[in-house]
Amino acid sequence: MSAALPIVYADEAMIVLDKPSGLLSVPGRGPENHDSLSVRVQAQFPDALIVHRLDMGTSGLLVMARGIEAQRTLSQHFAERRTRKRYVAIAQGELPQRADWSTIDAPLIVDWPNRPRSKVDHAIGKPSVTHWRHLGEQESCVGLARDHFRPAQAHSVLDLEPVTGRSHQLRVHLLSIGHPIAGDTLYGDAANQAMATRLLLHAYALQIPHPVSSQDMHFCCPTRFA
Repeated sequence: MSAALPIVYADEAMIVLDKPSGLLSVPGRGPENHDSLSVRVQAQFPDALIVHRLDMGTSGLLVMARGIEAQRTLSQHFAERRTRKRYVAIAQGELPQRADWSTIDAPLIVDWPNRPRSKVDHAIGKPSVTHWRHLGEQESCVGLARDHFRPAQAHSVLDLEPVTGRSHQLRVHLLSIGHPIAGDTLYGDAANQAMATRLLLHAYALQIPHPVSSQDMHFCCPTRFA
């Protein structure tokens, strides 16, 4: 990992980074929101182009392409769901302990009067599916360092795999089952926000075909939620 940039992997076609929580993926509106991961990367790699994004509060693995052809190919991989992403989250409250995967199937749509929030809407929402389970501490690349931060309040440590990629999908899906992600300043109440000083959501694993060789690339980046 570079001292200047949180680089996990880099070659002539792609860059994989460990985005810090609290940093935008791309510039926002206004000069005060210009600083972002993409701006920092492009200062060192001028040909770097964004492929997908993580919410500002979310940390973890993010891919950038090097050049327009690589961007087209990687974007197509995401659109065709040839990628697999895994996240670790600490959710508010205690979910029932289960060894197998559970699924949240709830259509989502942007809540336009309350942007940037999204919401579940069974009438006009877009299909949205998330698999979740309790995180196994003994698994390889479980997403968490063993000395990771744990809130003092009741919580559940979850392994999440989004099938679709809607805006705020993981945050709204967990909210919809009554267990919002801890430290969520957009969807959490005061008790939720008192659990952590950041959103406890981290993209820890990514599988994606290489844009040139098409070989499946596997990346893992655990967190301490520090």
